Amino acid sequence: MEEEQHRQDSEAPLLAASKPDGAASSSPPRNRFPFFCAVLASMTSVLMGYNVAVMSGAQIFMAEDLGVSDTQIELLSGAINIYSLVGALLAGWTSDRLGRRLTIVLTNGFFLVGPLIMTLAGGYTALMAGRFISGIGVGYALVIAPIYAAEIAPASSRGLLSSLPEIFINTGVMLSYVSNFAFSALPAHLAWRLMFAAGVVPTVFLAAGVLTMPESPRWLAMKGRLDEAKAVLDRTSDTLADAEQRLLEIEEVVDAGSNGGGSTWNEVATKAGVRRVLATVLALQFFQQASGIDSVVLYGPRVLAMAGVTSNTLLLGLNVLFGVAKAGSILIAMALADRVGRRPLLLVSTGGMTASLLVLGSVFAAFAGAKDDAAVAAVAVAAVVAFVCTFSVGFGPMAWVYSSEILPLRLRGQGAGLGTAMNRVMSGIVTMTFISLYGAITMAGAFYLYAAVAAASFVFIYTCLPETRGRNLEDMEQLFRTK
Repeated sequence: MEEEQHRQDSEAPLLAASKPDGAASSSPPRNRFPFFCAVLASMTSVLMGYNVAVMSGAQIFMAEDLGVSDTQIELLSGAINIYSLVGALLAGWTSDRLGRRLTIVLTNGFFLVGPLIMTLAGGYTALMAGRFISGIGVGYALVIAPIYAAEIAPASSRGLLSSLPEIFINTGVMLSYVSNFAFSALPAHLAWRLMFAAGVVPTVFLAAGVLTMPESPRWLAMKGRLDEAKAVLDRTSDTLADAEQRLLEIEEVVDAGSNGGGSTWNEVATKAGVRRVLATVLALQFFQQASGIDSVVLYGPRVLAMAGVTSNTLLLGLNVLFGVAKAGSILIAMALADRVGRRPLLLVSTGGMTASLLVLGSVFAAFAGAKDDAAVAAVAVAAVVAFVCTFSVGFGPMAWVYSSEILPLRLRGQGAGLGTAMNRVMSGIVTMTFISLYGAITMAGAFYLYAAVAAASFVFIYTCLPETRGRNLEDMEQLFRTK
């Protein structure tokens, strides 16, 4: 009775707002509680972005302190993405059994242990062990944060809330660049260790905070805990009527999955719509990373050094600029996702990426070997900023938003794991081959290659992706004909 009374009291303002009263009756105020839940869950993504990108500046001092080679730098930079496959493939299984909330807590545990090992490492083997544990955490974070955000959010704000993990990933990337810059004046043997250590402390506080969040209502319904699912929906919906409708739709999908018989993976073999959804998710994640964003995220200082910037301090300072531009552009995507839709943002993004990569490649083709040429360096910096901004205003967050919302409930954990695995494989390939790639086909050739992939992604989005803005998650099954 107390719980019911509390629910009624908490929803009273929403009920009052939904009564006829001029224009307000047609537009009830949005519930802010799911926003706070999604923010807290997505904070784990800050640690993910930090741990991946901190190598960008740390590699300079690691090479000086420990004598690691370019090949070892490539492996340390890219291996975290390959190792994340372990976490990505386990995350769906773990989240379906332990729940979304406890899986987020587990993710924070990996981000505690991995960077701590890196901080204390005395050689290449220990560094690689730390990257392995951090990589598992990366895989978990990439899967579970978007799933929780999508499942806790009402349809009216799902685009915004599902964008939060990508926003926080880029915040983590930006903070890693700030860390690189802040510790760069210290002796080499201290600088890179403190860069990794800075990511250890927040994990304990985040894990404790996550335990205060409600569990995903869709996971609760999958486990037959409908009363608990209803209580969460009452707290996270815009109105009580919306909560009732969401519960009915979730129950319908859960019942359909439980009565279908056999494994959910049998649907991949028997239903063309399910195959289309999985193919769409895998293609989006392939194109997102194959277009070369991590070549800039992890090797930005190296790229600019070859464009004529010679000062290490200036290189790391420009890296901070890239991080700020990348994180700031995500805010535009967050503001527009539920207004203009996913498809327009994706098309504008991939078109802009193609153009900026062509400009960057042309700078290296026309002015290869230029040193201390301020004009050439300025154009290269502008092209890189344009690339990270256009990526982050659409392709960066929308690939995750689109993927998380089109997957059927009964396949969401496993499907998100497969999509994340594709994303991490391509990221690993890009980061583990970039130095070798531009050594073989020149820096210009490398960026022309990425431009071709970005152009192909534009064509794919234009021809294959329907708009999903404003649709309930359960409606996606009809949109892709997976029922």
